Amino acid sequence: MKQVYAYERVSDYEKYEKMTQRMKDLLKPYQFKLEAEYHLKELPKAIVWTTTELATETFSQIPIPAYTNRDIIYFAPDLEEWKRLFLDQLKDKNLPEVRRYYKTISEKHVLAILAHELTHHIDLFPDEFDDERDDSIWFEEGMCEYLPRKFLFSEEEFDQFVNIEGKLVEVFSDQYGGHSLDDFGAKSYEGSLTSIMYDYWRSFLAVKQLVDRHNGDARLVLDQYNEWHLNGRKISLTKFFSI
Repeated sequence: MKQVYAYERVSDYEKYEKMTQRMKDLLKPYQFKLEAEYHLKELPKAIVWTTTELATETFSQIPIPAYTNRDIIYFAPDLEEWKRLFLDQLKDKNLPEVRRYYKTISEKHVLAILAHELTHHIDLFPDEFDDERDDSIWFEEGMCEYLPRKFLFSEEEFDQFVNIEGKLVEVFSDQYGGHSLDDFGAKSYEGSLTSIMYDYWRSFLAVKQLVDRHNGDARLVLDQYNEWHLNGRKISLTKFFSI
């Protein structure tokens, strides 16, 4: 997997050089886990390390500086920018506990976002990157949130994700909860940052619920997902999973 550095200024490269190296080193064990247990057979061609501005305004218009475009991952290794983004998604809500949490996130949280993008490349997701991806992508996105958090964090830290994002779903449900999870598709990224993240929160919590039903075995849930796909997706995925 090539490492490509896309910065406008040498000072930007120098600013992020050490964190980028740490991210690359820390991602390796998770990569090996996916290769051994989750059918990661072909790595993306490259990670493009860049700034938040370039990621969200030049390479893409998505307001999140981490995404996979077919076989290339674009990623901004800036902890302070990620803190700002997570706080921005709260809008003007009075959520002191949640704000404290996001103000104190660590590099490990940034690593989990990078690992999310790598997880998209496992062969257990039948959709291709060049598809429209409008057919119930909540499962893939939720699983790409679930697996890094489960393997990179302690049980207590994982439970923090569940509690924080459960609270956010509750708080924003009146504003953004008027559609089925099955409607989470490519067009969802045309909304605001909070509306986009709302579907990610719901997707993670739904996948967590499914894995819990299967005694913590995410592979069994992935196998059922592929069964739904191979049988022609005759019913919605939420109905298939009774969720």
